[in-house]
Amino acid sequence: MKTQVKALIVGGGAVGTSIAYHLAKAGWDDVMLLERDELTSGSTWHAAGLLPYFNMSYATTHIHDYSIKFYKTLEEETGLNAGFAVVGNLRMAQTDERMDEYRLYASTAETVGVPYVFLTPDEIKERWPLIRTEDLKGALYHHTDGYINPADVTMAMAKGARQRGVAIERKWQADAFHWNGDAWEVTCTKMVEKGGNLIPSDEQIVITAEHVVTASGNHAQRTAKMLGIKMPAIPVEHQFIVMDQDPTLVDWRKEGNPEHPVIRDADAQSYVREERGGWILGVYEHGAPARFEHGVPDSFRADLFELDLERIEDQYMAMIHRVPSCEESGLKNDFNGPICYTPDGNPLVGPAPGLRNMWLAEGFSFGITAAGGTGYYLAQMMVDGEAEIDMASLDPKRYSQSWMTTEFAARKNEECYEHVYILHHPDEEREACRPLRTAPAYDRQKALGAQFGWVNGWERPNYYGPLDAPENFDHDARSFRRGGWWQYAVEEARAIREGVGLIDATAFTKHRISGPGATAFLDWFTCNKLPKVGRINLTYALTAHGTTRTEYTIVREAEDDYYLVSAGAWTEYDQDFLYKAIEDKEADFGRINKEDVTTKWGVFAIAGPKTRDVLREVIGDADPDTALSNKRFPWLSARNIELGMCPVKAIRVAYTGELGWELHHPIEMQNYLWDLLMKAGENHGLKPVGARAQNWLRQEKSYRAFGNELGRDATPIEADLPRFVDLSKEFNGKAPMEALGVRSKCCTVLIDGPEDADPWGREALYTEDGTRVGRLTSGGYSVAFGKSIGMGYVKPELAVEGTKLKVLIMGEKWDAVVTCDSPYDPKNETIRKDG
Repeated sequence: MKTQVKALIVGGGAVGTSIAYHLAKAGWDDVMLLERDELTSGSTWHAAGLLPYFNMSYATTHIHDYSIKFYKTLEEETGLNAGFAVVGNLRMAQTDERMDEYRLYASTAETVGVPYVFLTPDEIKERWPLIRTEDLKGALYHHTDGYINPADVTMAMAKGARQRGVAIERKWQADAFHWNGDAWEVTCTKMVEKGGNLIPSDEQIVITAEHVVTASGNHAQRTAKMLGIKMPAIPVEHQFIVMDQDPTLVDWRKEGNPEHPVIRDADAQSYVREERGGWILGVYEHGAPARFEHGVPDSFRADLFELDLERIEDQYMAMIHRVPSCEESGLKNDFNGPICYTPDGNPLVGPAPGLRNMWLAEGFSFGITAAGGTGYYLAQMMVDGEAEIDMASLDPKRYSQSWMTTEFAARKNEECYEHVYILHHPDEEREACRPLRTAPAYDRQKALGAQFGWVNGWERPNYYGPLDAPENFDHDARSFRRGGWWQYAVEEARAIREGVGLIDATAFTKHRISGPGATAFLDWFTCNKLPKVGRINLTYALTAHGTTRTEYTIVREAEDDYYLVSAGAWTEYDQDFLYKAIEDKEADFGRINKEDVTTKWGVFAIAGPKTRDVLREVIGDADPDTALSNKRFPWLSARNIELGMCPVKAIRVAYTGELGWELHHPIEMQNYLWDLLMKAGENHGLKPVGARAQNWLRQEKSYRAFGNELGRDATPIEADLPRFVDLSKEFNGKAPMEALGVRSKCCTVLIDGPEDADPWGREALYTEDGTRVGRLTSGGYSVAFGKSIGMGYVKPELAVEGTKLKVLIMGEKWDAVVTCDSPYDPKNETIRKDG
C-alpha cells in the first residue's frame, strides 16, 4: 500500500470514485482512494438512483448535465453496465403556479442546453394511461434522463479509475489530518470485522498527500472535527417504499409498452418509478429528522432506520390517487436511510476554509445525479486551478465559520429536505433559524414594515410592506411573477430616483489592511490603480486564470492603511482568498496587518436628489453650504465626519447611481444614527428602502454584482469594465486575463416583457431568428424606463447598443434591445451633482 501520493480521496461512494476517476483522467497519475468499509456502503447503497435534471442553479445544472451524459459512456470504457434506464423524468403540476416554476426553470435549462418539452394533461394520458391526469395543469418532461443503479455506476467509475492507475484501498479509515507545511500527513487505521461491526485494529499507517479530498458523506461531521472546521453537512432521514407487482402495470408492459418515466408529483411531495412490475414511492415529507449531528455511531454501517409510515401517509394516498392501479399492490420492501443535506440543498464543493490543498466534496442530497459532474469540475479546480464554470455558489465558505453551528445546520437541513418539492420561488425566504444575525436597527426596521431577506446569516430588509399587513403577508406575496412586494419596491425605487432613501447595508464585508507591505501587496493583488489618500476606487482581485475572484471598494485612509469593502454574502469566501494571498506574499512585500471588521461597522446608504438636504439637517451650522459640496467632498472620496454624536466614515458613492453617501458607523451606535437620520428626513420625505429596489436601481446604472455578472467564469474585460483595469501595471492574473481575450461580453438590455412578470436573471437570450446567444445574470424592473431590465452575457459582436434580442420569460420570447452602458444617467451627472 502506498504511503505517498499526489492526491488522496477519503470516501468510496459515487462522489469519491468519480473524483478519483476524473483526477486520473485529467493527468494525475498518483491518486489513491480510501474507503473505511466497502465501496457504496454509505448512502450510495440505498439511494434510489434517480437522475433529475431539474435545478434552479446554473452551476448545478451544468454538473447534472455532465453526469447524465458521462454515465452513458461508462460501459463502453469499462465494460460494466451502469444500469442507466433512460426512461425520462415527468414532472407534473397541479397548479398554474407550479407551471410557472417549470417555465422559470426552463429558462435556466435553456442556458445550459438541457433538453425538455412541456406536455398537456391529454398528452400525458395518451402516452401513459395509467397516470391520472384530470386534475393536472401540465408537466415538464426531460426525455434524456431517468434512473441508474447507484452501486453499478459507482463500480463502473471505480473500475475506470483503476484502469487509469488509481489505487483503491478498502477497510482503511482516515483518523487524523496534519498539514506539515508542504503536504498532508493522514493517519489511517485498518478496519476489521468483529461481530458484524466494523472496528479499528492496531494497524496504522501515515499517508503523505499533496492534496486531500474528503467525500465522506454521512461522516462529514467527523471529518469536520478532525480538520478543525465547521461544515453544515448533516444527514436527514429519507424514506422510500418498494411495492409488490401491480397487475395492471404488468399487463401494460406485456403489451409491449415502454417503461414509465420517473413520475414526479411535486405538489404531492413524491416521486414514483417502476420496479420489476411494481412501483417505488419516494417522499420528501414534513417532519423528517436530521440524524448524526455529532457523528455516525461506529455500529452504523450499511444500516437503515425504522420506517415511519404515519409520516408519509398523505404521500402514499396521493400516489394511489395519481396511479390508481397501484392500490392493488402490497408493500414489498422499505428504506429509511440517511441522506446528507446542506441548508440550501447544494453540496459543498471546493477548497476547505482556512486550509491548504484540502478539498471538500460533502453534503450531497442528490449525490448520484451530481457525482459525475462534481468529479469533472472539481478535478478541473485541482489540476488547472479553476473550473470552466463558476463554482462559487457551491463553495464551502458560503457558510461562515464565525457563526455556523451544528444546531443551525441540523434545523436548516430538515427545512431544506421538506422544501424539495415546495415551490421554489425566486423571492423565497425560508423561516427556520431566523432571525439569527441582526444589526441593531433590526427592530426599528421591522416596526416600519420591513420584510427581511437572509444574507450570510444576516437579516437584511428586502422591502418595506404596509404596516397593517397580515402576519403572513410576505409568504403570500411570493410569486414567479410580480409578487405582492413588487409595488412596494417600485415606490422605494422611485423614492431614491426622485427624493431620498435610506438603505441598511450593514451586511457588507469589511477588512482593514495596513502595514509596510500593504500598498505593494494590494497593488499586486488588484487590477485597478490604488486610490490616493482620502479617495476610493472600485477594483477586482483576479484568479490565477485571469477571471474575477472578488470585487472590492478600496478606501485609502493613510499611506499604508486601507479599508476594503466587498459583498456581504461572501465574507468568508473573500477573507479566505485575501488572507491566503497575504500569507503567500508577505515575504515579498513586507509586513501586512489584516483584520476582519465586518461586525464592527454598520453601514447605511443614503441616496437620492435630496440627500444633502437630509444630511444638512444633521450637520446643522457646521459649514452647511460647503461641507457636502463637490469641492469639499467630491465623488469617490471618503471623509471622517460627525453626524450628531456618531463618528462616521462617510464614503461618497452610491450603488443606486444617485447622489449619495455610504455612512460606515460604529455598530454599537447604529440605533442612534438610524433615529437621527429618520428624524432629519421627516421634512424631506426620507423613505427606508430595501435590497430589491436597490437591485433594480443598480441595473439601471449597469453596475455589475458579484455572484451575478462578476465571477470566476469571466474576466473584468469580458464584464466590460476596462476602466477599472490598469494595464500599465503588473498584477495577479494579468497575463492569463489578456490571453483569454473576450469570449463573451456583459451588456444591459431593456425588455418589452409581460405586464405581470420581470426576468429574475437566469433567462436565456436569443437573436431574433431564435438562435441562443447568451443568458441573463440579473433581472428586474426599471422605474426610470417603465419596463423590465436585465444584465447578462452575449457573444461580443452582439453586445452593441441597438442590437435586438429576445429573452425567454414565462415560456415566451419577448423583445429586448441592448442599451448603452448605464442607461440611466450615462454621463453620471446626477451622481456628481454639486450643491
